[in-house]
Amino acid sequence: MHAPLFEAVPNFSEGRDGTKISGITGAVGAVPGVRVLGLHSDPDHNRSVLTFAGEEEAVLSGATTLAKACSAELDLASQSGEHPRMGVLDVLPFVPLEGATMEDAVRLARRAGESLGLLGFPVFLYGSAATAPHRRALPDIRRGGYEGLASRLKDSRWKPDYGPETLDPHKGAVAVGARPFLVAFNVFLDTDDLGVAREVARQVRESGGGLPAVRALGFGVGGKAQVSMNLTNFERTPIPVALEAVRSAAADLGASVDSTELVGLAPLEAILQTARFYLGLRELEAHHVLETRLYDPSGNRSP
Repeated sequence: MHAPLFEAVPNFSEGRDGTKISGITGAVGAVPGVRVLGLHSDPDHNRSVLTFAGEEEAVLSGATTLAKACSAELDLASQSGEHPRMGVLDVLPFVPLEGATMEDAVRLARRAGESLGLLGFPVFLYGSAATAPHRRALPDIRRGGYEGLASRLKDSRWKPDYGPETLDPHKGAVAVGARPFLVAFNVFLDTDDLGVAREVARQVRESGGGLPAVRALGFGVGGKAQVSMNLTNFERTPIPVALEAVRSAAADLGASVDSTELVGLAPLEAILQTARFYLGLRELEAHHVLETRLYDPSGNRSP
């Protein structure tokens, strides 16, 4: 039997300096047993999303190496960008893959949290790894960015799970969690009106009475208004449903969709959902895709 596999999808606070980004991702990729699957860097958000996978010990080592590299290469005090941030290594979620359970991912998240705490990062556990209900949702932890978190640290309910109880202004804090697959999906509108993006985001996100399992914010990116979404459960709200909701809300405000963007990786099923929706292929499954049959010559329906 193969050992369980895990995915890590850290977000770190650098999206402009290619040398620093390459140095950080290269350090992770050099860890034995770690496979880097993807990197998405955005200069406007000044943020990078790295995806890597492997067995538990390798992924844990990769996470520790990443934290050390971010601490050495980045300085939160001089960092600015559209996206709120609270640390040089901002978010570190673990996702269970083949052979792993969510309980396994929680264990890995807590081991990683302890290791990062020893490196001097205040660590807040979230998602399935959270130790308190008010810290389960990631937006509640990083609300207001570094400054908001610094203010909440005065409250005993916001004592870090690991690491120092004060923030280093140069490296900040990190949220470490365990969660299912999440699809990060952005929609660019044909306007530069930030107010439109923010209103559309308010209407489509769950907290504003919109779609279930959708988090959304409005940004100005590259001269266009952007609705940035996290689909935390793509079975409840698939990509095309979220897109059509944005399209409708934008139309009511005199705007339309210009283009879209996938941040990081998405599961095959999320892509198949989109194809079924727009092509009307109700019976489309993974085994209808050539590459999945090549990957699994036995013809099994799961690649």
